[in-house]
Amino acid sequence: MKNLDKSKSIYTKIAFESIQHFLNYRNTDALFEQVIPDALLVQKACFVTLHVAKNGYLRGCIGTLEPVYEHLFSEIVHNAVAAATRDTRFEPLTLAELQTIDISVDVLTKPKKQTDLSNHNPKTHGLIISDGLYRRGVLLPDLEGIDSAEQQISIVKRKAGIAAYETNLEYFTFQVERFY
Repeated sequence: MKNLDKSKSIYTKIAFESIQHFLNYRNTDALFEQVIPDALLVQKACFVTLHVAKNGYLRGCIGTLEPVYEHLFSEIVHNAVAAATRDTRFEPLTLAELQTIDISVDVLTKPKKQTDLSNHNPKTHGLIISDGLYRRGVLLPDLEGIDSAEQQISIVKRKAGIAAYETNLEYFTFQVERFY
């Protein structure tokens, strides 16, 4: 199997290998037979984001807000495959496309409930908004074109299907460490 990996970090290398292996073999079982670096044995949530290298367009993004699996390695493997094959906004990624994709992995801090967003900075903090029942939206921090808290709040509400005027909402912020 030809390795087209251009990753710069262990996090994106694992994401790339996960996608490549899944597209070739329809599973990721063999990835769990390798020695997992200690830094990836912690239990943390993450998002894996795929962009078209040529123009920067989003090609897939899936993640978890709280850890789902036993360690970060598993979170990356599962979220990478999901971003490539199950993001409903896009057709599944093909093996031929994989060489044209840039990958980033965002490792999240635990979300903290907020009652005041007056000093919220969308460059340093991601945002989760929930109606406490069924609707919840999330946006990672430091996304191109999102320069104010108001923009970030508006986009998260729209993603969640929450009207701008709705009240009694729950707000949570988090930070990420982004790897390329």
